[in-house]
Amino acid sequence: MTGIIWNLVAFIVALGILVAVHEFGHFWVARRCGIKVEKFSIGFGKALWKRVGKDGTEYSIAAIPLGGYVKMLDGRVDDVPPELQNQAFDKKSLWQRAAVVSAGPIFNFLFAIFAYWLVFTIGVPSVKPVIGNVTPYSIASDGGLKSGMEVISVSGVHTPDWESVNMELASHIGDESLTMTVSDPEGVGVQEIKTLDLKTWNFDPESESAMGALGFKPFTPKISLTLVNVSEDGAGAKAGLKVGDKLQFIDGQKISTWQQVVDSIQNHPNKSLIIDVLRHDQLVSVTLTPERRELSKGKVIGFAGIAPKVADWPADYRFEQQFGVVESFGKAVDKTGQIIDLTVSMLKKLIVGDVGLNNLSGPISIAKGAGATADYGLVYFLGFLALISVNLGIINLVPLPMLDGGHLLFFAIEAVIRRPVPEKVQEMGYRIGGAIIFSLMAVAIFNDFTRL
Repeated sequence: MTGIIWNLVAFIVALGILVAVHEFGHFWVARRCGIKVEKFSIGFGKALWKRVGKDGTEYSIAAIPLGGYVKMLDGRVDDVPPELQNQAFDKKSLWQRAAVVSAGPIFNFLFAIFAYWLVFTIGVPSVKPVIGNVTPYSIASDGGLKSGMEVISVSGVHTPDWESVNMELASHIGDESLTMTVSDPEGVGVQEIKTLDLKTWNFDPESESAMGALGFKPFTPKISLTLVNVSEDGAGAKAGLKVGDKLQFIDGQKISTWQQVVDSIQNHPNKSLIIDVLRHDQLVSVTLTPERRELSKGKVIGFAGIAPKVADWPADYRFEQQFGVVESFGKAVDKTGQIIDLTVSMLKKLIVGDVGLNNLSGPISIAKGAGATADYGLVYFLGFLALISVNLGIINLVPLPMLDGGHLLFFAIEAVIRRPVPEKVQEMGYRIGGAIIFSLMAVAIFNDFTRL
């Protein structure tokens, strides 16, 4: 319950910040264009707090934190007195109206740059993307990837850490191939370009990582068989396992790797396993019954609530991405550009069917992401805000009526035909656009519930 509350609070904070940024973009440009802003609201529904500023605008925070709006004086909606005609949105020039509408997404992109600038200025701990295990006869193996290689770039895009590698790999869903520039583990400074054939790549983001689907895993420090954590109410504690126990056998089979332990536990939900452990130089047997946990798509696994001791990362594998104030700005612009490219690419693939609708995420997934990144610390939460801010900006530019992109589409048509699009046509567009948007939202929320 505490985790749910924490996720909800982090979600409200994150969404509140991003909505405020987006709506402030509309508000700020509208004011600069001489448009009278009647109301600036964060959230919908009943106002929890409000006040009227000296500028005559009512500022409010409402009860439903799922958006916001800026209400401007508009002759298409209200009767505008003659003396205020020059302050009405619909009386402004085409370029001024377009500037007001596009300002929301633009401010989202600017905020992402600012957030990433803070991240790179503060510094974020990272590890080099060194390849660990490579599955035989996999796409990665056939492409020539080997354990110990460091991924320098993917299809020409520099990848200093695993986050960058993951993003670039995911952007190739539906493609026929990709290239990876890797360092040769046996030759200092030697780099090779490997081509991976993706024609047989079956990647399901819900069940595995892009790397796992290609057949390789990141390098991780050696995992021992000694327990360093046993959850108080977990199946391991109920079985009698203790911190310091060294696992020796499972159902009579000698244990040589921690993965054997993971596989055995996950494959035996609600089924007893005999675990032999070395405790104070004595062999002790316990009966472990892994708890049953249901994952997405009805998959069930066992869970024991135990964790092993992991060796420290090699010093030359760890680094901190931290730069000076000026250099951080350039890094932030580059990072934001990469996120924009990835988001647009995924959106195109969603439209053409290379990416399924089951990959859409809704507010529950966003709330989980907000809570998880807030747990890790400020820089990770800032990175999450930047990512969602870019997505919010891109989605709002989609040319669907009801979104900013739909308004810009009508303005583009107006620029061509030299007159506003008829209101009946706009109204029909809003209905169609609304139906599409709410349908996609329903799919996203449904996907969220299937992942719980």
